[in-house]
Amino acid sequence: MSAELPGMKLPSVTGIAPADVVDAHMHVGDFPLFNVRMDADTLRATFAHYGISAGMVFHPDNQYVREVVDSVDGAYGLVWANPHREGFLEEAVELFDHPRFLGVKLHPLLDAYHPNDPALHPLIQELIARDMPVLIHCGHPIFTLPWSIEELAVSFPDAKVILGHMGHGNIVYINGAIDVAQRNANVYLETSGMPMHTKITEAIDRVGEHKVMYGSDAPFHEVGVEIRKVQVSGLGPEMLDRVLAKNARLLFFGDEEASAPVHR
Repeated sequence: MSAELPGMKLPSVTGIAPADVVDAHMHVGDFPLFNVRMDADTLRATFAHYGISAGMVFHPDNQYVREVVDSVDGAYGLVWANPHREGFLEEAVELFDHPRFLGVKLHPLLDAYHPNDPALHPLIQELIARDMPVLIHCGHPIFTLPWSIEELAVSFPDAKVILGHMGHGNIVYINGAIDVAQRNANVYLETSGMPMHTKITEAIDRVGEHKVMYGSDAPFHEVGVEIRKVQVSGLGPEMLDRVLAKNARLLFFGDEEASAPVHR
């Protein structure tokens, strides 16, 4: 029986939910403009319903995210870093020492900065030193086009850079994201919100089987729909498991076969 909350009707997972999912892209908080929200209870119910063993969650309020990851098994935080905000680097470094923060989320579109802004360079150096990835919103002008993010990846070839949404809804940007990941060994692709299911298989073929991972962008996108998109992409069972779980587990936890770290 799936976990649900009063007033919350989750769709059936019959024929949808695989044995294990690691979700690389989830938001927590209240988003009235979009009529969606994801609090700790909803996140917990979503994990149980869809078989999500680990989810990377974030919000501009990092302390709120800390409360969520401390209360939900399987939830891990990415630090939302905004170079316009005073003390952003110090806050990030402090949270990196928390066992349930595993990297950084950058949203240059919402926060209005270039991905290779020198103000971010000390943060990227910290990530490299700690072997942590950075997930960057990708797919909208003027700040989050694949080629702008590529400038950061080229400047820091040891950084692990994930193109969130792998170009999003524009075929030019989707193809550009795949091109960037093919050119740069340190660039990975995440599938949320990208509508063209066959591009997932193309990405695996072009950039490598370890560099494409599932994300939902919940609650902005429905988790089951995003899972199903991967399942109908044309991948075989082994590659499905890799995209839906193993690749993100390898990138965030360091071992594609390991379970997520025990909640401490």
